[in-house]
Amino acid sequence: MQRIRRQRLKGLPINRMIPNMLTLLALSAGMTAIRFGLEERWEPAVFALVVAAVLDGLDGRVARILKGASKFGAELDSLSDFICFGVAPSMLLYLWAMEGAGRLAWFVVVLYSICCALRLARFNTKIDEPDLPPWAYNFFSGVPAPMAAGLVVLPMMISFQIDHPIFRQPEIVAGFLIAVSGLMISRIPTFAFKKTKIPNSWILPTMLFVGLYATSMVSAPWLTFSATMAVYAISIPLSVRSFRVLRQKAEEIQGKTPPADPPAD
Repeated sequence: MQRIRRQRLKGLPINRMIPNMLTLLALSAGMTAIRFGLEERWEPAVFALVVAAVLDGLDGRVARILKGASKFGAELDSLSDFICFGVAPSMLLYLWAMEGAGRLAWFVVVLYSICCALRLARFNTKIDEPDLPPWAYNFFSGVPAPMAAGLVVLPMMISFQIDHPIFRQPEIVAGFLIAVSGLMISRIPTFAFKKTKIPNSWILPTMLFVGLYATSMVSAPWLTFSATMAVYAISIPLSVRSFRVLRQKAEEIQGKTPPADPPAD
C-alpha cells in the first residue's frame, strides 16, 4: 500500500507540462481567431493566427529543451494545428469574402481544411520512419500548415494596407485557397528554416536583421507580415532547385539514389 501511495503522489514534472500548455494556448488563439471573425474584427483575427503560429513554433522546441516530448504532446499538437491552421484560416476567409458566393465557395473552403488534415495525418504516420540522409535535413515535403495559413490569408493582410475591393473578390480568395491546398499535400521540397545553421560570420548580421524585423513588426505589422509571406512564396522555387542540386551531388558521391521525399513537417 505504501508503494502504491508513493506512485500516486509522484505526479508529473512541470517541464513535461509546459510544451502542452503552449500547445493549448495556441489552440485557444486559433479558436479566438474564429470568434473575432464572427464579430467581423478581421485584424485581431489574423493577429490571433500569428500568435498561434508563434506558439506552435515554440512548443516543439521547448519540449526538446526541457526533455518533455511525448506521444500525447505530439497528438495534441496535431489536433491544435488542424484547428489553428486548417479550420480557422478557411473560416475567416469564408466569413470575410466568400459567404455570399454560393455552394462552390463553401466547397473550396472545405477543400483547404481537408488538405490540411491530410497533411497532418501524413506527418503523423511518418514519425517512426527512419531518418533521411543528412543532405535532406533542411527540407519539408510540401508547405507546412502554419506557413500555409499565412499564405492563404495574404489577400486579407494586403487589404489591411490597400483598401481595394479586388482583394476581397471570391475568385481571388478561392484561387489562394486552391493553390495553397495543393502546396500543402504536394511533395514539393520547401525550406525548413528552423533547421538552418547560421555561419559564425553571419551571426551578428542575423541578430541585427532580427532586431530590425522586430521593429518593423511593431511599426508596420501588416506590411511586415505580408512581405514575409511573399518572400516565403518566392523561396519555394529556390528550395526545389536547391533540393535537386543536393540530391544530384549526393547521387554522384554515393553512386546511388537517396530517398526522394523530404520529411512531411
